[in-house]
Amino acid sequence: MPSITDFDMKTARMRRFGVWRYRELLPLNDKVTPVTLNEGGTPLIPLTRAITGSFRVYVKFEGGNPTGSFKDRGMTVGVTIAKSIGVEGVIVASTGNTAASAAAYAARAGLKCIVVLPRGAVAKGKVAQALLHGAEIREVDGVFDDALEDVFTEVVMNGGRKLYPLNSYNPWRLEGQKTIAFEIVDELGSAPDTVIVPVGNAGNISAIWKGFKELYSYGLINRLPRMIGVQATGSAPLAITWESKVDKLHVIENPQTIASAIRIGKPVNWLKALKAVKESNGAFIKVTDDEILAAMRMLAVLEGIGVEPASAASFAGFIKLANRGLIDKDEVVVLIATGHALKDPDIILSKIIIGVP
Repeated sequence: MPSITDFDMKTARMRRFGVWRYRELLPLNDKVTPVTLNEGGTPLIPLTRAITGSFRVYVKFEGGNPTGSFKDRGMTVGVTIAKSIGVEGVIVASTGNTAASAAAYAARAGLKCIVVLPRGAVAKGKVAQALLHGAEIREVDGVFDDALEDVFTEVVMNGGRKLYPLNSYNPWRLEGQKTIAFEIVDELGSAPDTVIVPVGNAGNISAIWKGFKELYSYGLINRLPRMIGVQATGSAPLAITWESKVDKLHVIENPQTIASAIRIGKPVNWLKALKAVKESNGAFIKVTDDEILAAMRMLAVLEGIGVEPASAASFAGFIKLANRGLIDKDEVVVLIATGHALKDPDIILSKIIIGVP
């Protein structure tokens, strides 16, 4: 494998598709054949009508991935490893996007897929995707954290020999997700000033920060962005922890928000996320469900960008920060839009369309 210091961004840009064009920056043996659906390479879209003033704001639209969310970046790497070590199948707990992605990539790899979902708390579009790709669905009473506990139990019971866990505590998942940072630098030509990320289980914000740090350490960028994590007010364990200035997670036993993808009260990657925000001189902030819905509609009506509620949290967070004067008007800001609008059609029909005067 070539030395990381010899990595050529121009050569990477000439390769055919996203995540695996950065193979030299992924800790994988060259002999391992990727399980891929040509994920990555998602558009970085400048906002032109939804903002005022001289802000330079871009949306990294992860809804352009094969199953419609950023999860595909991590899943291509995770399932590649799972197949290479000869397991029978993979297992995930999910609020929806992980289920859809794991099911698709397991199908691609010829592996069994089990997804564990909190009963009645997952958007129909995401459940439909998992079913379409042949996943075995198990439902548990409670919230995502109960589903994840069920995955832990299942893996321990079979000794990890048959089912490979692919939630974001799996480091291979985060290796794939860090390529968001690589693509942002590819597309902008340098690192942005600020990156705003919706936070649920907290793997993505820490993965993206890891990507930027690697580029910086290899001399491929000359500065690092600050990382801003956004959570819904009814599901904000990390934002509350941040505000409290403590190093012990404030667990929310029954998180509530319309943004089901970030409806997580005990994020498994909370320590990594706190570290990313602290190291980058960033912050965690909260936005209301009403602010999320308003941001979702603005992106759709003014920019033509259709995102699910959790994705709109990043734009809602930007609006709040800008109104408070916490973002300079000459900054370059990237909003991570984690999933496509069609992931959660019920919210569009019940809250966005019917609720419009």
